[in-house]
This record gives sequence, C-alpha cells and structure tokens, in this order.
Amino acid sequence: MKKASLKVKKVLIVEDEPSVSRILIDELVREGFWVFEARNGEEGLGIALIEHPDLILLDILMPKKDGLRMLNELRKDSWGKNVPVIILSNLSDPPRVSEALKNGVCDFLVKSECRLESVLDKIKSKLPSPL
Repeated sequence: MKKASLKVKKVLIVEDEPSVSRILIDELVREGFWVFEARNGEEGLGIALIEHPDLILLDILMPKKDGLRMLNELRKDSWGKNVPVIILSNLSDPPRVSEALKNGVCDFLVKSECRLESVLDKIKSKLPSPL
C-alpha cells in the first residue's frame, strides 16, 4: 500500500504591524502551516521568490515597498504570476482594491472589518490544512 505524502503548506505573511503578524503566525502554525514573515514588500518579494510559498497574505501600506508594488513585481515572475495572494489591509480605497483585483488576488480583506477566524477561513479555503 502506498503512503499518502502530506506536504506542509507554506504561507508568507507580509505585514509591518508586529502584533498582527504575531497573531496570524501563531494561529497558522497551530493549524499546521509553515509560516514565513516579512515586514515590508521588498523583504516579502525576496522571500516569496526564494521560498515559493503556497499562499501570500499581503498588507498594502508598508515601508520600503508597498504591497501593490510587491504584487505587481511578483506577477512578472513565472512562478509568482500564479501564487494565491490575499490582501489584508486597513485600506479600503476603491482604486487600490481595483488594482489588487486586476492583479489576480484571491480576496481583499479589510482588517477593521474582519475577525481572525474569517482570515483563517479564507486561507484554509485556498489551502486545506495539512493536519
């Protein structure tokens, strides 16, 4: 009988607010995901292109390189053009939401309008838990 191999799903969190990052990391690790963390879009792009996470959770307003610039550059890469990206931001500016959606994000969540459970549900709907 052949054993089913479980591949641990990798998630990259690109978020400059340490408290938000910590909560997300703790919950995702508890759910069995392998988690990478970046504090800005420049760092996030570098980690994404090296580690090839299965999903990216991306803030928009960050230092060095904002999330939309990171997303635009990510989509130019042959691997990066298909990776699922969920935007999690305090910004609900319609032109930026439109730009993000045009670049193929899976979802656009506003931090102040969603609970941790709904963020986790969105992630799990794109990446079933490895446990």
